[in-house]
Amino acid sequence: MRMTIIERAFDLASSGPCENVRDISATLKRECFSSVDAHLQGSQIKSSLNALIAGRRATN
Repeated sequence: MRMTIIERAFDLASSGPCENVRDISATLKRECFSSVDAHLQGSQIKSSLNALIAGRRATN
């Protein structure tokens, strides 16, 4: 079963090659998810994704 757009965004933030929300957005669009910008526009989701990216960087 395919991940939802939000699940995939969090997956990319925590373990993917993406370095910021813009990278996540571009990857999701390449993977043919729809309404990417609408799903990622909220400040809370951006903050959560950025926190996961920062945490991943801190452990590497």
